[in-house]
Order: sequence, then structure tokens, then C-alpha cells
Amino acid sequence: MRSLLFLLAVVASGFAGAQEQRQPARLSYSYAELRFVDVDENDGDGFEFNGSFELGSNWIVLGGVTLLDFDSNVDSTTFEIGGGYVYPYRSNFDLLGTVRFIRTDVESPFGDFDDSGVAVSAGVRGMFAPNFEVRGLVNHVNLDDSDTFLEFAVDYHFTNRVAAGLSVDVGGDSDVWSVGGRWFFR
Repeated sequence: MRSLLFLLAVVASGFAGAQEQRQPARLSYSYAELRFVDVDENDGDGFEFNGSFELGSNWIVLGGVTLLDFDSNVDSTTFEIGGGYVYPYRSNFDLLGTVRFIRTDVESPFGDFDDSGVAVSAGVRGMFAPNFEVRGLVNHVNLDDSDTFLEFAVDYHFTNRVAAGLSVDVGGDSDVWSVGGRWFFR
């Protein structure tokens, strides 16, 4: 029910912003993003807040925090910060790569622990149609144990400033679904 309410709020904000002059969306790497996350393993869910900022000359900085609650009274908080490079492959279609430092803190009835590591991602991002964005990434995370997974996402751009969509991460230890929205500020 929480995910449905969150999705409705994101869609409503997109329609509210639709009064802006509608142009075909362009790829921007300066945004803030809020997503509802559902993890299939141990019935976990929570929220993720991410951001990215274009530095110019195709370089970006990015970061985020993910807050997850699991059924077994386990809470997880993950912080990420890093950077990347965007290669404009074609008009509105980019190749990108990022490297991020990750720190995860886990609280459980059996004790608390934390771990730090590195994540590397490479993939594509592009406009499939005038207002439909697609992303496909290969992510490798070295945190406690190494894990590699694929990320697929699609977003609908209501305006040049507001988009909402779905994402799925498959492979690795568990599958992760998310729904959310992005606000582009540049």
C-alpha cells in the first residue's frame, strides 16, 4: 500500500509540473531522485535518495543514501559517494561509467556491524522515444563479498524537469525493484 501511495504522489507531481512548455526530454546528469525500494530477499523495503551533478567536460559526481527495513527486525543504511564519466555516444544516447565508495551499517537483534567497499558501474542511458528514457547497467559491488548484477530501468519524462519510472536489479544475492521520481535541476 505504501508503494502505491508513493507512486501516486510521484505521478501527481509530474502532472502538476506538466504546465511547463513540453519539449522532447534531453539527458541531464544534474538531478535529485527519490525511490521506493522492494528487496525480495527477507522481505525488505525502504527508500533511496540519490543525486548527481554535472561538472562539465562529461564528468559527474554522485551520491546517495538507502534506508531498508527487513522482516527479521534488521535495518540497513547504505551511503554512497563517487564520480563518473559520460561519453555521448549519439544524440540523446550516452555510455557511462562510475566508481563509488560505499559504507553500509546494519542493525539487528544479534548485534550491529558495518562494512565499506567500492562499487563500479558501466552501461548505457538514452532516450528510447521523445519522453521515454531507458537505462541498462552492469554493477559490481565489493562489499563484504563481491557481487555483480544487472540494472534495467525506464522513466517517463512528464516535463524537462520531472520524470518517474521503474527499475529492477537482477542477479547477485537478491532481486531489487524500485519505483520513483527524478527532479532535474539543470
